[in-house]
Order: sequence, then structure tokens, then C-alpha cells
Amino acid sequence: MRVVLAEDLFLLRDGLVRMLQAFDFEVVAAVASGPELSRALAELEPDVAVVDVRLPPSFTDEGLQCALAARAARPGLPVLVLSQHVEQLYARELLADGSGGVGYLLKDRVFDAEQFVEAVRRVASGGTAMDPQVIAQLLSRRAGDRPMARLTPREVEVMELVAQGRSNAAIAARLVITERAVAKHTSNIFGKLALPPSDDDNRRVLAVLAYLDRG
Repeated sequence: MRVVLAEDLFLLRDGLVRMLQAFDFEVVAAVASGPELSRALAELEPDVAVVDVRLPPSFTDEGLQCALAARAARPGLPVLVLSQHVEQLYARELLADGSGGVGYLLKDRVFDAEQFVEAVRRVASGGTAMDPQVIAQLLSRRAGDRPMARLTPREVEVMELVAQGRSNAAIAARLVITERAVAKHTSNIFGKLALPPSDDDNRRVLAVLAYLDRG
């Protein structure tokens, strides 16, 4: 699997490269700036991009803007964001097109190599990998809205876990309930949010998050 990595801090970038290579990823480019990232994404067409939000020269949203532009040029380009903060605007932009292959992890909450590698693989395969804190902030932003107020505490728990990319079986194990109960909660959620049911987990997660985060 071919990866383009964008991270301006040398030690972190080098560590990520070594970690990915240890798990048989091919890091085709490891760059430190926005212009380098743009060129790498356009010329190398990787299977997945792992991108820091703030890169030189602006140190604002350079990394995300490059990735979003590349994703617009190549719809569905898998992008996994690494950040120190929850940037709600960026999360919304990534999720808004509904094409999948997106993730948002917080650097200080990646606790081991397996967790990070699993997220990269999930995003590369077209799935989602969202840190629970990112999901919680997206949900809390709309918590006072009428549709959200209709959800029970259990339904909110289920939706947070679905949004992290977990299967019904994994959610059932986490909440110690049956898969049938998970399916029922999911169906109720979509009914209350006036969203059409779908067997495509990734598509329904993106729809829910885009709905909750719309302005």
C-alpha cells in the first residue's frame, strides 16, 4: 500500500515513516510542507495520504487545504488527518462529500502502533477512522438542536461508535448488547434524524456526521 505522509516535525515524520514501513506500507513520499504535499499527491497518486493540518509555509490549514484540493481532483482519495486539536470545519469538509476514505486522529490520543496502522488501513480501504473526541465535539455542537434531542443516551452511544467505523458486532461487544439491538438502535437513529436507511456503514456514518455538523 502506497502512502504519502505530510508532517513538518522531523522526529515525528521519521518515526511515522519507520512505523509504516515496519507494517509493510510503502512510503512513496514523506514531506514537510504544503507545496511538497501538493506535488506528491498529484504526481504519485498514493493509496492513502496521512496529513498534518498545519504545515509550512502558512502553519495554518496548509496541509488540509492541499489534501482537500487533491481529493477534489481525485474523488475518494483516502485522507487520514493527524492533528493536535479538533478542527470542526476541517472534519465537516472532509465528511461533506460522502465519498468515504476519511479519518481524523488526535496525535496525543494515538497510543500504539497497531491502533494507528489499523486506522490507516481502514481509511485506505474506503472506511472511516474518527477519534471519539472528534465525534463527541461534532455531536455536542448540535446537541441542543431538536433532532439530536430526540435521541436516547444509548442511541448517542451507538452513533458515536458507528461513526468511529465500528461494525455492529464490535458495537455490540463494546456495549454488551446483541447485534440485533444495535441494528434496532441504528434504525431508530436514522428515523429520528430523517435519514434514509442504508446497509453501507461508511455512507450512513458520513450522512449522519454531515447532517449533525451542517450550519
